Parts: sequence; structure tokens; C-alpha cells
Amino acid sequence: MRTKGLLFLMLVAAFAVAVSAQVTIPRESNMQETSQMIGDTKISISYHRPNVKGRKIWGELVPYNEVWRTGANNATVFETPIDVMINGQKLAKGKYALFTLPTTGNWTIIFNKNWNQWGAFTHEPKDDVLKVEVTPRQSEFHETMAIEFEKVVGSTAEVNIRWENIAVPFTVDVGDFNARFVNDNRRRTMSERITLANYVLSQKMTGSYADALSWVEEAERMNRSFGVLSLKARLLGEMGRKADAIAAGEAALAAGRSANPPASQNALTNLENQIKQWKGTN
Repeated sequence: MRTKGLLFLMLVAAFAVAVSAQVTIPRESNMQETSQMIGDTKISISYHRPNVKGRKIWGELVPYNEVWRTGANNATVFETPIDVMINGQKLAKGKYALFTLPTTGNWTIIFNKNWNQWGAFTHEPKDDVLKVEVTPRQSEFHETMAIEFEKVVGSTAEVNIRWENIAVPFTVDVGDFNARFVNDNRRRTMSERITLANYVLSQKMTGSYADALSWVEEAERMNRSFGVLSLKARLLGEMGRKADAIAAGEAALAAGRSANPPASQNALTNLENQIKQWKGTN
């Protein structure tokens, strides 16, 4: 009896281990993750790929005039790290369920903010953020559904949803990535120079004040923010240019108060007190 009891406990323990283990059950419609660099931007799509298997697809397996998950199993997911244009209409950066509305004529591509859902069974039209109308075209036969990036030229690519004998295209445009590259590096350079100018001031490196002021004035030409203008004022004050420091400080206060959100009250008060000292009224 003791041996049988021990065996029973071993079987229970083995069963518990098996249940707690992560079991991946193969699916007939396999998952595909595809991505494409368009200019400087990586666009990603993940979906499950059903097969025709001799069935009539359009109007039967996939009904007309009903929202389709655009694949099998989970909703198809479209992800972009920046704002893009879909067939000329803006789609904000983010992650979306990509649904379609098949018809006998034009289709509708739907981007829905609830990306983590099973199929289209819980699709809520109120969560749709963008709809674009597209025209399907005849295509070579595809047994397994595919979503493919094609015609990747400059800032645009054509995405084709292909299954059976049709292709459903839409375009993705990531915008002027060359200008974005230049602006990003300009902002990076400006930030680095402001950091260096702050360091020069904090360490009272008087021999470098003129250089620091030139860096701040270059940043000011691109961004007349509270931070830039107040740094300019403090540098001018340290250089003994009190009238210029007061002018820059008052411009900084105006920028700080009108900013959205405004500069912190503590920073504004500190600068107001500093301006009073330069004016000799405190």
C-alpha cells in the first residue's frame, strides 16, 4: 500500500509539472511577422496566414460587407513608430488592429486602436481611427495568405494583402526622412551645445564665456525657449553685460509664462529675483 501511495503521489506531481509547463500547440494558420524599413522608419505587421484548401474564399469563407480580421486567429496588427500617411490620410504613431471590409467592389481598410483582440468578433466602430477605401485587383493565385511590402521607393511603400486570386493594396508614406534626419541632428547638436554652455557657466570658466554665449545664441535662433533665453541672460550677467542680461531675462520670463506647459514657478521666481539684482533694485 505504501508503494502504491508513493507511485500515486509521483504521478500527481508529474501531472502538475506537465500542466504548469508552457505548451505551444501548432496552429494550422501560422503566424507571420513582417517588417520593412521605409526611409528611416520600420513598419511592422503581424498576422496569421490561412490557406485556401480548395474552398471558395471571397463572399463565402470571408463574407462580403462584414468586417474581416484580415487573416486568421488574432486580429492582424499594424505598428508604426511615427505618424504616417495611409493613402494620403494621417495615421498617428502607434499599434493598431488592421481590419478590412471586403465587398464586390472597393474595400475599406480599417485601423482600430484596440489592437489586442481575437479576430474581429469584438470590433467596435468607435475605436476605428482611420478608414481608407481601396480597389482590389486580380493577382496570381496565393494558396497561403500573404501581406507583402512592395514598391519600396523613397518615403513610400505599397502594402498588398494577397490571398486566392486578388491583391488589396494600400500605400504607406513616412514623410520627408531626409529633413527629419537633418532636424534631429540639428536638435541633438543644439542640446549638446546648451549642455556644454551650462557646464561652462556652472564651473565659471570665464575664458570660455564668449564661446558659450555664441552657442546659446545659435540655439536661440532655432528655439527661443525659457531654458535657452534664461541661460543667455545668466551668461550675460556673469560677463558684466547687465543691460543685455536684463533684456534676455525679461524675454525668458515672457517665453516661460506663455509656454505650454509654463516654466515652473520656482524657475520664474529665481529669474525675476536675478533681474532685480541686475537692475540694482534688490
